[in-house]
Amino acid sequence: MNTDIVDLREFYNSRLGRRARDKIAMALSAVWSASGNERLLGLGYTLPYLDRFRSDAEHTIAFMPAKQGAIAWPRHEPCAVSLVFDEELPLADSSIDRILMVHSLEFTEDPAETLKEIWRVLSPNGSVIVVVPNRRGVWCRFEHTPFGAGQPYSRGQLAQLLRAANFTPRGSSEALFFPPTDRAPVLQASPMWERLGRRFWPLFSGVIVMEAQKKLYQGLPVAERSSRRIFVPVLSPQPSSLGRNKRESD
Repeated sequence: MNTDIVDLREFYNSRLGRRARDKIAMALSAVWSASGNERLLGLGYTLPYLDRFRSDAEHTIAFMPAKQGAIAWPRHEPCAVSLVFDEELPLADSSIDRILMVHSLEFTEDPAETLKEIWRVLSPNGSVIVVVPNRRGVWCRFEHTPFGAGQPYSRGQLAQLLRAANFTPRGSSEALFFPPTDRAPVLQASPMWERLGRRFWPLFSGVIVMEAQKKLYQGLPVAERSSRRIFVPVLSPQPSSLGRNKRESD
């Protein structure tokens, strides 16, 4: 199950979405070592988080998967968003210093291929930060948030997937220990839920945040491949199967 850009935008505009954004941003800060003059890429729906971290970057762009859709960003500035296939990023080798993946890896058709492509475009000392739903948490069990869609991961599964793609996991954090409801008493108590959760039940967070560095002493096989994918505008008229069958019979 995929979530589209309308659902994601509506969620982050809601009371529950804004509170979830703040808690995930805190978890990102725990693993995000600020370094100036870096080239930052957001893959997935990362706009609620890029606004917080792009001030330290030399250049920031946002890639949104074709199945998800895209919206313009940032406001009042030249658009820095592109619609892409996550297994075929339109970037040169070693052209990005840091990649943030949110609402991305859990929706990919082939996570291993996507991470190989991430490895290709990262610079030699580059790193990727991945945010995914935790399969042991409560949030992945409710479909009224985007964290209830896609493939959830455990911490061990995510680390194993990153290692298989020639990344070295360096640090992790977690967020969303409060129940996924927008009831005012729960949202008001969310700071307490987060503190208690990180201390007593970190395995049951709503999301896992993991940073991994590109591994250089192992090489990946390189092969030329031609893309078999094309963008088809949603609003372009498509002939119905009934019409095609009629023309073929004529």
